[in-house]
Amino acid sequence: MRSLLFNGSPRQRETRLLAGCAVLLLPWIVVLALTLPAHTVARNWSIAWSGFDVLLAVMLGATAWLRRAGDARVGACAGASAAMLVVDAWFDTSTSARGLDSAMAWGSAVFVELPLAFVCARIALRGQR
Repeated sequence: MRSLLFNGSPRQRETRLLAGCAVLLLPWIVVLALTLPAHTVARNWSIAWSGFDVLLAVMLGATAWLRRAGDARVGACAGASAAMLVVDAWFDTSTSARGLDSAMAWGSAVFVELPLAFVCARIALRGQR
């Protein structure tokens, strides 16, 4: 077992680590799906959401700045921005209250967050070339 974890190039070891973590997450996902309550109250809900949006604004601004400057780091920044936009859309739609809140979350996801995530992902992929 030790040789499997520590042999090979750093790239191979990192790949095995990531794959192993992905596999180990599967039973944890099942536990969460079966045991988490359908409803909960979060103590710092507004701080969590506004803080995430501040970080998202910083990342989008950084992506724009790096792209304008022609900086090679734009790919990494754009990829992180794309991931954050998808996460934002997921949590907005899955945690919104029924009615107008849900409609607004879905509208924002479909017409703003996911298209912008696509743009960022395209920038990230082009930045890798």
